[in-house]
Amino acid sequence: MHVLAFDGRMGASGDMLLAALLDAGADSAVLEPVTDALEIEYRIDETSKCGISATTVDVVFSDSSDATSGHDGSEHDDGAEPHDQAHEHPHAHGDEGHSHEHTDDEGHSHEHTDDEGHSHEHTDDEGHSHEHDHVHAEGHGPQRSYLEVCAIVEGMALPEPVERDVLAIFELLGEAEASVHGEALEDIHFHEVGADDAIADIVGTVRLLHDLEPDRVVTTPLATGGGTASMAHGEFPVPTPAVLEIAERAEWSLRGGPVEAELLTPTGAAILGHVADGVEVLPTLEVDASGYGAGGYDLDPHPNVLRVLVGDDGARGGLVKDDIAVLETNLDDATPEVLGGLQETLADAGARDVSIVPATMKKSRPGHLVKVICKPADRERVARALAEETGTLGVRDAGATHRWIAHREFETVEVALEGGTYDVTVKIARDSEGAVYDVSAEYDDAKAVAAEAGVPIRTVIQRAESLVQE
Repeated sequence: MHVLAFDGRMGASGDMLLAALLDAGADSAVLEPVTDALEIEYRIDETSKCGISATTVDVVFSDSSDATSGHDGSEHDDGAEPHDQAHEHPHAHGDEGHSHEHTDDEGHSHEHTDDEGHSHEHTDDEGHSHEHDHVHAEGHGPQRSYLEVCAIVEGMALPEPVERDVLAIFELLGEAEASVHGEALEDIHFHEVGADDAIADIVGTVRLLHDLEPDRVVTTPLATGGGTASMAHGEFPVPTPAVLEIAERAEWSLRGGPVEAELLTPTGAAILGHVADGVEVLPTLEVDASGYGAGGYDLDPHPNVLRVLVGDDGARGGLVKDDIAVLETNLDDATPEVLGGLQETLADAGARDVSIVPATMKKSRPGHLVKVICKPADRERVARALAEETGTLGVRDAGATHRWIAHREFETVEVALEGGTYDVTVKIARDSEGAVYDVSAEYDDAKAVAAEAGVPIRTVIQRAESLVQE
């Protein structure tokens, strides 16, 4: 199985994830739809952290964009990124007016001035001097609501799997913010994580992950750092409230340290909360590629980098992780007609699967347990439909976060029976490497063909399945 493993010992932020994936070989060309939609640029560079060569990514506004719209220069809220870790400069920034000097391969001298007064100078062998102005996108641009961010993502014309992952990440981030502030998801207004650079971090990271095409993504326990972080509502201990809420919903674990600084940002936590399973140690891999994404802080003697490994773990192909919610309710007075109609009515509301299990209720009354699988975004609508159809006074969220499913495809085969030829649809299940492990003829097709040909249903099923297996 092709596995992508993050080493979480120095935390993670959006820019570090971008940089690590690019350093591991992801194609930067896949980021073009993001730059076109947001009028930003990804500035990709190299730096060194405690002797380790690493990639940096800095999101800046393009020349045509409105660089300062919506920025108030204030402290960030629970969903914000700290400047040094989230804003992936190869140097930690101090007071305004701080200058940095870089030398490139051709020796060109470049001076850049950003909106906070930082001057960046590059020198080259040929003595050329160039001066450019650019504005860092971190915390700049409009501050948007959860629904506004979703609309922007849906307008990017991203591939469907990419859009689905991006929206799931923003939903996770929004749910964490809603829980912290005691508000509904639809009412949440992101601050820095709704700005253009955070959208660029999340969409860009998902694009790069899909470019590398791992079958599974894992992370070791993520370091949070320590100390406190300044937010709009005051000083809060690290990890911040939003990060803690995300961690409760994630499959991986947290650990404190190793330094007094904020190492795990809400954006980094939300991305990994959606895409990564937790492991205690890095898995055994035949490594094909590795990469290092640099954070902004210099934390000697700890190299402030996010390491990623890509390789084969030697296992057979697995199933595909599918994010779901499971709703359930107990019924002791539902009629057979109501129960029989739930498959159709709940499917119209977004249910993926409905199971009805006989149960013994209070006072030894016969009843039923109804379990419904749906996508997380559909659970409120499905719960309302379940309540309306059955009259139940409560619907439980069972707490399931995902299931493992096969790649499914359908093939129509021609079955020769009793001098005639009949079409039967067969469902084929494949693992993540494309290996077929199950075939199943569609029962309704087999039943119709059996009736017409005058043969047993199981004969039709066996013939159809054998044609696929051959």
